[in-house]
Amino acid sequence: MRKEIYFEDLDIGEEMPSLVKDPVERVQLIRYAGASGDFNPLHTDSEVGRQAGTGGVIAHGMLIMGFVGQAITNWIPNKYLKKFGVRFVGMTRPGDIVTITGKVRGKKEDGDGKGIVCDVEARNQVGTLLISGSFEAALPSRSLT
Repeated sequence: MRKEIYFEDLDIGEEMPSLVKDPVERVQLIRYAGASGDFNPLHTDSEVGRQAGTGGVIAHGMLIMGFVGQAITNWIPNKYLKKFGVRFVGMTRPGDIVTITGKVRGKKEDGDGKGIVCDVEARNQVGTLLISGSFEAALPSRSLT
Protein backbone atom coordinates (compact mmCIF):
# COMPACT_ATOMS: atom_id res chain seq x y z
CA MET A 1 0.00 0.00 0.00
CA ARG A 2 1.31 3.42 -0.98
CA LYS A 3 1.98 6.00 1.73
CA GLU A 4 -0.22 9.12 1.47
CA ILE A 5 1.69 12.22 0.36
CA TYR A 6 0.66 15.56 1.79
CA PHE A 7 1.34 19.04 0.45
CA GLU A 8 3.40 19.89 3.53
CA ASP A 9 5.64 16.82 3.04
CA LEU A 10 7.20 18.08 -0.20
CA ASP A 11 9.74 20.80 -0.82
CA ILE A 12 10.77 22.56 -4.01
CA GLY A 13 13.67 20.62 -5.52
CA GLU A 14 12.58 17.33 -4.01
CA GLU A 15 12.94 14.40 -6.39
CA MET A 16 10.23 11.89 -7.10
CA PRO A 17 11.25 8.22 -6.98
CA SER A 18 12.83 7.23 -10.28
CA LEU A 19 11.46 4.37 -12.35
CA VAL A 20 13.76 2.17 -14.42
CA LYS A 21 11.99 0.10 -17.06
CA ASP A 22 13.21 -3.22 -18.42
CA PRO A 23 14.78 -3.01 -21.89
CA VAL A 24 12.22 -2.18 -24.57
CA GLU A 25 11.46 -5.32 -26.58
CA ARG A 26 10.20 -5.65 -30.15
CA VAL A 27 7.32 -7.84 -28.97
CA GLN A 28 6.35 -5.00 -26.59
CA LEU A 29 6.14 -2.66 -29.60
CA ILE A 30 3.92 -5.13 -31.46
CA ARG A 31 1.65 -5.49 -28.44
CA TYR A 32 1.49 -1.72 -28.03
CA ALA A 33 0.61 -1.33 -31.71
CA GLY A 34 -2.31 -3.69 -31.20
CA ALA A 35 -3.47 -2.00 -28.02
CA SER A 36 -3.18 1.53 -29.41
CA GLY A 37 -4.18 0.89 -33.01
CA ASP A 38 -0.94 2.52 -34.20
CA PHE A 39 0.31 0.01 -36.76
CA ASN A 40 2.84 2.33 -38.40
CA PRO A 41 5.52 -0.11 -39.63
CA LEU A 42 8.18 2.31 -38.39
CA HIS A 43 7.60 0.68 -34.99
CA THR A 44 7.91 -2.92 -36.15
CA ASP A 45 9.82 -3.16 -39.45
CA SER A 46 13.56 -2.37 -39.47
CA GLU A 47 13.68 -1.83 -43.23
CA VAL A 48 10.90 0.75 -43.08
CA GLY A 49 12.80 2.49 -40.29
CA ARG A 50 15.99 2.59 -42.33
CA GLN A 51 14.11 3.96 -45.36
CA ALA A 52 12.51 6.62 -43.13
CA GLY A 53 15.92 7.70 -41.84
CA THR A 54 15.54 6.55 -38.24
CA GLY A 55 18.14 3.81 -38.59
CA GLY A 56 15.63 1.08 -37.81
CA VAL A 57 12.68 0.40 -35.55
CA ILE A 58 11.76 3.04 -32.97
CA ALA A 59 9.28 2.79 -30.10
CA HIS A 60 5.96 4.58 -30.10
CA GLY A 61 6.36 7.94 -28.37
CA MET A 62 3.09 7.39 -26.53
CA LEU A 63 4.45 4.13 -25.08
CA ILE A 64 7.33 6.06 -23.52
CA MET A 65 4.89 8.74 -22.34
CA GLY A 66 2.99 5.90 -20.68
CA PHE A 67 6.18 4.93 -18.83
CA VAL A 68 6.41 8.53 -17.58
CA GLY A 69 2.77 8.41 -16.47
CA GLN A 70 3.47 5.16 -14.63
CA ALA A 71 6.37 6.77 -12.75
CA ILE A 72 4.18 9.71 -11.77
CA THR A 73 1.26 7.62 -10.55
CA ASN A 74 3.58 5.26 -8.68
CA TRP A 75 4.37 8.33 -6.56
CA ILE A 76 1.28 10.53 -6.68
CA PRO A 77 -2.13 8.80 -6.72
CA ASN A 78 -3.88 9.22 -10.06
CA LYS A 79 -6.85 10.91 -8.35
CA TYR A 80 -4.60 13.91 -7.53
CA LEU A 81 -3.13 14.34 -11.03
CA LYS A 82 -4.54 17.47 -12.71
CA LYS A 83 -2.30 18.08 -15.74
CA PHE A 84 0.31 16.04 -17.55
CA GLY A 85 2.13 16.98 -20.73
CA VAL A 86 5.31 16.02 -22.51
CA ARG A 87 7.52 16.97 -25.42
CA PHE A 88 8.96 14.11 -27.47
CA VAL A 89 12.68 14.78 -27.83
CA GLY A 90 14.54 11.61 -28.79
CA MET A 91 13.93 8.18 -30.27
CA THR A 92 13.69 5.06 -28.17
CA ARG A 93 14.94 1.85 -29.74
CA PRO A 94 14.52 -1.82 -28.90
CA GLY A 95 16.99 -2.70 -26.16
CA ASP A 96 16.91 0.77 -24.59
CA ILE A 97 16.53 0.94 -20.83
CA VAL A 98 14.35 3.93 -20.00
CA THR A 99 14.73 5.77 -16.69
CA ILE A 100 12.14 8.32 -15.60
CA THR A 101 12.99 11.00 -13.06
CA GLY A 102 11.25 14.09 -11.79
CA LYS A 103 11.57 17.01 -9.45
CA VAL A 104 9.20 19.40 -7.67
CA ARG A 105 9.53 22.76 -9.45
CA GLY A 106 6.94 24.66 -7.45
CA LYS A 107 4.21 24.61 -4.86
CA LYS A 108 1.01 26.59 -5.07
CA GLU A 109 -1.93 27.46 -2.90
CA ASP A 110 -4.99 29.01 -4.49
CA GLY A 111 -8.76 28.81 -4.54
CA ASP A 112 -8.53 25.28 -5.90
CA GLY A 113 -6.46 24.08 -2.95
CA LYS A 114 -2.83 23.12 -2.56
CA GLY A 115 -0.69 21.53 -5.19
CA ILE A 116 2.68 20.90 -6.76
CA VAL A 117 4.18 21.45 -10.19
CA CYS A 118 6.86 18.97 -11.21
CA ASP A 119 9.22 18.51 -14.14
CA VAL A 120 9.75 14.99 -15.48
CA GLU A 121 12.03 13.42 -18.03
CA ALA A 122 12.83 10.06 -19.56
CA ARG A 123 16.36 9.14 -20.64
CA ASN A 124 17.90 6.01 -22.08
CA GLN A 125 20.84 4.07 -20.65
CA VAL A 126 23.43 6.44 -22.18
CA GLY A 127 21.65 9.56 -20.92
CA THR A 128 19.95 10.63 -24.15
CA LEU A 129 16.84 12.68 -23.40
CA LEU A 130 13.76 10.98 -24.83
CA ILE A 131 10.94 12.97 -23.23
CA SER A 132 10.72 16.15 -21.19
CA GLY A 133 7.52 17.24 -19.53
CA SER A 134 5.68 18.37 -16.49
CA PHE A 135 2.67 17.61 -14.37
CA GLU A 136 0.52 19.30 -11.76
CA ALA A 137 -1.13 17.56 -8.85
CA ALA A 138 -3.52 18.71 -6.15
CA LEU A 139 -2.53 17.25 -2.80
CA PRO A 140 -4.30 16.88 0.51
CA SER A 141 -3.15 19.06 3.37
CA ARG A 142 -2.22 17.81 6.82
CA SER A 143 -4.05 20.84 8.24
CA LEU A 144 -7.33 19.38 6.93
CA THR A 145 -6.85 15.90 8.36
